[in-house]
Amino acid sequence: MEHDHDNDIFNRGLEFDLATLLQRRRVLGLIAGVGAGVAGLATLGESPAAAQAAACRTIPTETAGPFPGDGSNGPNVLTQSGIVRSDLRTSFGTGSATAGGVNLTLNLTVLSAGTCTPYSGAAVYLWACDREGRYSMYSPGVTQENYCRGVQAANSSGQLTFTTIFPGCYTGRWPHCHFEVYPSIARATSASGKLKTSQLAFPEDVCRRVYATAGYQASVNNLARVSLSTDGVFRDGYSQQMVTISGSPSAGYIANLTVTV
Repeated sequence: MEHDHDNDIFNRGLEFDLATLLQRRRVLGLIAGVGAGVAGLATLGESPAAAQAAACRTIPTETAGPFPGDGSNGPNVLTQSGIVRSDLRTSFGTGSATAGGVNLTLNLTVLSAGTCTPYSGAAVYLWACDREGRYSMYSPGVTQENYCRGVQAANSSGQLTFTTIFPGCYTGRWPHCHFEVYPSIARATSASGKLKTSQLAFPEDVCRRVYATAGYQASVNNLARVSLSTDGVFRDGYSQQMVTISGSPSAGYIANLTVTV
């Protein structure tokens, strides 16, 4: 897996700058202007083809971890009725609990690496731990729950949205969410044809503000013992996996990420 070394911000170079600029434009709904933006930036020393390739690099593949819930390691939530949903805060089916915590709206834009265009109809399965650092379906006390898990399909612009809670920080890992990308809802809900497994990360300053609120007490010490440079997933780079985010603990946060597969 190839990454830039993100801790040295001054040495990221044109490739990072271009990717960041285009990601922001996509988040603002300006995906149609990518071609023109690439052409303009290519005058700085890269051919349009090289600039386009840099902007549309496939997001790194990462481990699904020990709690995927996709049938590869224990129970399979993907084949259950109710998994296709936008609001992930409350369990469905046999579970009834609601995950407490700071609200998080996560907007993803899925692009096709071959064309750098929206991947209409692509399905994303997202899962994360709860405020206490527990994974539904696996952790003691929440094995009958399936909150903080769900599937959504991308619209014609490649965009989809999840409403969930800001995940806690547990021992040894930087705060993150897991996700899998499938070519369609049908493939996702049959747990077949997976295109990509990856993870997204959250900025440290936001994590600290969230973890100062009630219920996240354990996350304060756990976060103090880990860093992006020591995390087993993100230490080799995270430029394509770090969300852009705004908001507050009281109002909730809105995070955005472009996922190229």
